[in-house]
Amino acid sequence: MKLNTVRFGEIDVDESRIFDFVLPIIGFDTLKKFVILEPGKETLFKWLQAVEDPSLAFPVISVASLDFDYTIDLPDNIVNDLGITSVESVLVMNITSIPQDNPKGTTINLLAPLVFNVDNNKAGQIVLSGSGYDISFPMFKEVK
Repeated sequence: MKLNTVRFGEIDVDESRIFDFVLPIIGFDTLKKFVILEPGKETLFKWLQAVEDPSLAFPVISVASLDFDYTIDLPDNIVNDLGITSVESVLVMNITSIPQDNPKGTTINLLAPLVFNVDNNKAGQIVLSGSGYDISFPMFKEVK
C-alpha cells in the first residue's frame, strides 16, 4: 500500500508489516496502526510511523543493541492481550527523544517500552511500574 507521510514522503508499505496497537501508545489512544520504518542499515534508530496520521512518527531503538542491562517481565495479562506464545516472537523497542540542537542529549524511554508480537502483528506500549526505569534515560554517557 502507498502511505503518504510528512517526514518520509510517499512510501510503499507491505501491509503484512503493519502492527495493530491493541494496547495504545500513551497519549495517542485513537491511533492503532503503525509500521516500523528502517531509514538505513547503518543506524540503530528506526521510525515508528502512524498509518492513520501522516505527521506522526516516533524515533525508536532496540535497547538490546546497546551495551547495558535492560530486562522486562511481561505480566500475564499483557502476554494474553498481545497473544504471545514464545519469547522468540517478541520485539521490544523504546521511544527516544533526540534534541535537534544536541543529538548527544538523546534520551530513551525505558519505563514504557513498546512490545511487538511479530507472529500476529499485535503491539502495545506498557508501563513497567515499580521497575525503577526512567522515562528519559540518557543514551550517551557524559564525557568529562
